[in-house]
Amino acid sequence: MSEEHLVGVKFKREGKVYYFLNAGIPLRKDDHVIVETENGTSFGVVVAARGSASAEGRTGAHKSILRKAADEDLETQAENQVLERDARRFCVERVAERGLPMKIVDVEYLFDRSKVVFYFTAENRVDFRELIKDLVQRFKTRIELRQIGARQEARMIKGMGICGREVCCATMLHNLDRVSVKMAKEQSMSLNPEKISGLCGRLMCCLAFEYETYLSLKKDMPKCGKFIQVDNARGKVVRQSVLKGEITMAMENGEERTVRVADL
Repeated sequence: MSEEHLVGVKFKREGKVYYFLNAGIPLRKDDHVIVETENGTSFGVVVAARGSASAEGRTGAHKSILRKAADEDLETQAENQVLERDARRFCVERVAERGLPMKIVDVEYLFDRSKVVFYFTAENRVDFRELIKDLVQRFKTRIELRQIGARQEARMIKGMGICGREVCCATMLHNLDRVSVKMAKEQSMSLNPEKISGLCGRLMCCLAFEYETYLSLKKDMPKCGKFIQVDNARGKVVRQSVLKGEITMAMENGEERTVRVADL
């Protein structure tokens, strides 16, 4: 009997990673697979392996990988993507005609076309009952309208961050972690909202991504305001250069002195 392993699968390039049981199917990273989900069969891409499922004691908590995607599965997925574009165009037109205060961000067809999910943003609650009727009449399947937040919208739409690279939430980050102002303070960043906010208007995801590293690097670094003795001279720490591993001190004689923390 083949040992079951957990395999990380993404359904969208910018989406979360979900783990599924794989019982002996030879898979590599970037392989396309058909998996079993709560919504039925879905088409995904292998992004990571996670070792033995039995060793983690979580076998019963995961659905299974059904098979590696065949040519006909790839054709079905391509057809679904065409249907998604048509469905989004139709929904946007209906939203405009009905004057609904909402913005359609994305559309997702389930692999077996048993349901269509429309993702939207809105400032307040929206009465979209008539819109649902329009969509059901047009697509003859189950319809779900799912409201998302600003961060999820930016992840789907993508774009360039102030660093000049594509936003992290749509590329390297699998999950959207909580971000706080404290993280910006620990990284000695300006608290100007324009400088620490992303395209979504919320705090930048990279603040959370780098936070633990900064905490680790600052663990043995003297805090600003602390007086320390260096080479028979006393000074007050006024700046930290965390990535360089250096601190700058204002010495009692009025001079500034930069020293490596490793040399203290």
